[in-house]
Order: sequence, then structure tokens, then C-alpha cells
Amino acid sequence: MALYRLLDVLPIFSGDDRITRLFTLVPGSEFGADALSTIDALGGRTVPWSQASSHEYDLVFAASPKGDLSLLRGPQVLLPHGAGFNKSIPGEGSADSASGLDPAYLRRNHRHAPIALHALAHPEQIARLAATNPRAAGHAKVIGDPTLERVLASSSLRDRYRAALGTGARELLVLASTWGPESLIRRHPGLPARLAARLPYDEYQLALVVHPNERSLLGTYELAERLAPALDAGMILPDPHEEWASALIAADALVTDHGSAALYYCAVQDRPVVSVHRAGGELIPGSPMDVLLRRIPRLGRAEDIVDALRAYRPGPARTAARMAFARHGEAAGLLRTEVYALLGLAPPAHRFAPRLLPSPAPAARVPAAFDVRVETTAVGVRISRHPAGTGPPGHHLAVEHGAASEQLARSASLLYRRPLPASAAPLDLAWTADGWTRHALSAYPGCRSAAVLLPSGRCLLRVRGHARTYAVQVEPRPEEGRIVRLDPVIALSAVHARLAAAPQPCPTAPTRTSCLIGDRAFHVTFRPASDAEEAQVV
Repeated sequence: MALYRLLDVLPIFSGDDRITRLFTLVPGSEFGADALSTIDALGGRTVPWSQASSHEYDLVFAASPKGDLSLLRGPQVLLPHGAGFNKSIPGEGSADSASGLDPAYLRRNHRHAPIALHALAHPEQIARLAATNPRAAGHAKVIGDPTLERVLASSSLRDRYRAALGTGARELLVLASTWGPESLIRRHPGLPARLAARLPYDEYQLALVVHPNERSLLGTYELAERLAPALDAGMILPDPHEEWASALIAADALVTDHGSAALYYCAVQDRPVVSVHRAGGELIPGSPMDVLLRRIPRLGRAEDIVDALRAYRPGPARTAARMAFARHGEAAGLLRTEVYALLGLAPPAHRFAPRLLPSPAPAARVPAAFDVRVETTAVGVRISRHPAGTGPPGHHLAVEHGAASEQLARSASLLYRRPLPASAAPLDLAWTADGWTRHALSAYPGCRSAAVLLPSGRCLLRVRGHARTYAVQVEPRPEEGRIVRLDPVIALSAVHARLAAAPQPCPTAPTRTSCLIGDRAFHVTFRPASDAEEAQVV
């Protein structure tokens, strides 16, 4: 949405009480309702088009040449609302021309109100503009990309963004969808759910970046309902204003169509990127996205995602980013200088820096029941968890009591409970670890094992038919100067798989095994629990 590009730019006026910012909506946009609600949520002041078109202004900012912009009186600054000018929309404007460079729009709208500044991100874009509209090219300057400036300035916050998302040591796979009939969300609507079913939950995290226009067309509620299977499995749906860019910074890999969001990902890092785009009428030959998509692996089936990501070789991402962006780190300062010159004012003396992107919100829904696939190997027990119901049943169903439905709890083979928040009740009532595990096996006759997570980080596990409970502890794994910690409930599945199938006699001494998650091995120890551990309040 063009509005979000304007919001990225307007902070160049921050702290200047000589400037008043007003918003108006050019008639004819089918995405107008969301634009107005966004401005309202920010506390911005809007003026009706009838009023806006009857007054004169010192400066007019627009991020799209479409609509009757010539009716707005005042020097106009035109900004791109995407990166690279990669798409043409069949049936709109000139064939094979991106809207931001389309002579049909530029000539029509600015015959009587010429653009004072056409801010572009790369010299090649001026050459493209000059080839079809030499007059318009005379007002064009290479400023850089203000949105990219925010992305680059925020790149050192990657660890903070991943912590906010709850990514941890998993690989964050972001799907990026543009809008329209050739977009990922239209052509492959089931891909997010298929990937959620295919990729182990403890090895991969999914996020879907959807173009604001597509979100506006559907509405947030309708979009969430259509994506419900993937969202229920823990997929993240970032906000379209700023969180999408935070998610791209946090990402380890990208699946993209021909939309320009991929170019921001490519500008920050040369990490794996694969394509789901196939032939159509929108992608402009020779554009940065066309060059990128021709040089990266293509994903045919969700089942092949890991192989496609491994097939990526460094190089194409950087090449595409160099074709789309220039003047890295200079855009905000250059634009500030240019627009204050148009206003005939000296910029404020205070230092200006691009605003850092906010931390993205975590997944709105976190699965609490898992089909657990178990493979016993010579070096340990390999665990692969998938949100319940997304694929075929595994070795056992592990369910968090109090977070999943009663139906799932009654189907669980392993039922576990996490510590509850501290109670403020004047007369508190709480289970002991021993008491709750006995209660769970009694209340859920189909349950084979019951466990609680203790405040210490250990777990206490009771297996039906075993005389004792077991204390289970998983060791953190050092890794290149960092520490990787495993959620103890994953280790519970490994111990459950071993003990539930083990004939008597039960282990009476500490036993060590390895829990394998992807390429990582975690040492797990289980032993008979002490009386003090059984008496702990949970």
C-alpha cells in the first residue's frame, strides 16, 4: 500500500513545528478503507478529497501516480511504492510498464501539475523513465530507497526480532506474497498449510508476508480464516506496515513470488531464496525480480522445500538487490535535503536518523498438541513433532493439559502440564508433581504417561504400570559461542518412547540417552525421582 511508503518518509519532518502533515485519499482506490483506518489508528488528520483538491499546498507527497493527482495544487514529490518496478498490471496503463514509471499515468496526471521531484532508487530506473518519458525524467533523481534505509538500519536487531517471534534456534522460513491473480496467496493458497504439515515444528518456524492490497481486499478476518490451518500450526502473519520488514530481517530463508518484498530480504543478506512464480503477464522482463527468479531454485511441491532451499547458491540475491537499490544509507538524508529545498526552508539543525523497525508480534496461536514421530537410532532417539492433525499420526500424541482441548487431552498418550502463574488467591490450592501425575493417569485412562515441568527446569514423568516416577533433565548444547536449550517437553517424548515400550524391571539408576532434533543431539538423563521432587508444587 502506497500509504506505508509515505509513512516511512514523513519522519524526515520530525521535530519541525513549521510543518503540518495532512492526509487525503485519492478517489478510485479499492483499498481506501484500510488506508483511512490505518491513518486513524496512527492519530493522523485526514481531509476529504473535495477539500484537499480545493486548496493549495506547499508540498504534495504521493507514492503512486495513479488517480487525479493533478487536482492537488502544489509542488509534487513522487515516491516509488515498491522496489525495482517489476510488475505491470494487465489492463492498466501501458503494456509492460510498471505503474510508477508508466508514461500513461505520468503524462495524464502531471500535464498541468508537473512533478517537482520524482525520487527513484537506482540510475537504471531513470534510464527506463527517460526511454518513454524524457520530460518526466528531467525531474527524476536517484535518492535511494527510504524503506530499505529503515531495513538496513534495523539489521543489527535481528536477534531481538527472532526473540520476539519465538524463533530460537529454529530456521525461520518466510513466505512473501504480492497481490493480484499471479500472487502466491492466489495461486498457491494451500502452500502455507502444506509447509506447516511438512516441516518439523522444532526445526522450522513459518511466517507469511502478505501484500497490504491483498489484505485490504480480503479483510483481516477473512484472510485469517482462509489461513486457519497454518495459523493454528503456529504460522506468523506479520503486520503489513512495519512488521513484514522485521520478519524479513529475522528470516533464514524465503519463498517468494514476483513481488518486490523479496528484494529487501536480498539486500540485507544472501541467504536461501526459492521461487513459486510461474509464467504470467505481470513480471517485467529484465527487471530485478525477473533476474532473481531466473537464477534461483523453483519450488514445485511443498514436500521438496528442504531440497529446494539446499539447492540455492549464493550470488543471485545480491545481484538482484544491486539492480534495484543504490545510494545505500543516504536515502533519508538526500530526500530531506531535496524537499526542504522545494519548501524554501532550512532543515532543522537536529540530527536525523531513520527510525528502527519495531519488534514483530509472536504467533497468535501456539500449538499445544503434537503428533510425535519417533525413530530409534544407534546414537539416540530422533524426535520430529508436527502440530496435531496436520499430517499422519506419529508414534504418540503429546498434549499440553490446560492449553489444548479436552478431546485432544483424552486422546493423548503423553499428557504434560506446564507450571501455572503464581496465584493471588487468599487461600491457594495447588497440585504436587506426584499428585497431578497420579490424577492425570486416573482421569485419562487412555493416557500412557503423565508429566509435569518443575520450576527447576526438570520434568517429573510417571509411566502407567511403573512403580516409580522419573526425573528427566536435558542438558543445554553449546554451539559456536551460544547455548541451545531444548524445551523439556521434547525430551519427555524421547523418554516416554523408551520407557513406555520397555519391559520390566524399570531403570533404578540414572540413565543417559540422546534426543535428536534435526542435526542437533541433546543429552538427556532420567532417573527415579526423589521424594522432594515428587512433593514440588506445580
